[in-house]
Amino acid sequence: MRRYLEFANKTGTLIASAFVVVLVLFLVFPNLPVGGELLDMKSSYTYQEVMDSMEAYGERGRTIYLLANTVLDTVFPIVYATFFAGLIYRFRASEGTWWLAYIPIVGGIWDLLENVQIASMLIMYPEIGETQVTWASTFTHLKHWLGSFYLIVGAVLLVVALVRRAFTKK
Repeated sequence: MRRYLEFANKTGTLIASAFVVVLVLFLVFPNLPVGGELLDMKSSYTYQEVMDSMEAYGERGRTIYLLANTVLDTVFPIVYATFFAGLIYRFRASEGTWWLAYIPIVGGIWDLLENVQIASMLIMYPEIGETQVTWASTFTHLKHWLGSFYLIVGAVLLVVALVRRAFTKK
């Protein structure tokens, strides 16, 4: 795993993965022609919200969403986990804190599990059960929570590294 983190922390890897994250998150996902907001972009959702969304997507929108979910949103968690793991690993406060880079990896794995839940609902529509929606919404909510957590960890480590650098140059 340390070899992966060494790879993720390289400048070229960080730049390339950051570019892909920004491109997909701000240009691709918001512009998918599904006919409504993507479920995994919400922080959570109810059964009725899922059913309303599925209806709004229509058959074509559900097919596009399923394709994007199984192809694009399988690659995306790998890319953002690599970026944030590399960032955290690079700016870790000490050698003993390298394990913090596992947090975005766990988030990426969790996102992949959430994608399975959403794909299942897209395939099962209109026969989606309330329990399925509860599970999917829980996965989505926890994915967003994990994402916020490793964003904060990464930002704190970056600030600490910048402050250390500023004081060591004097």
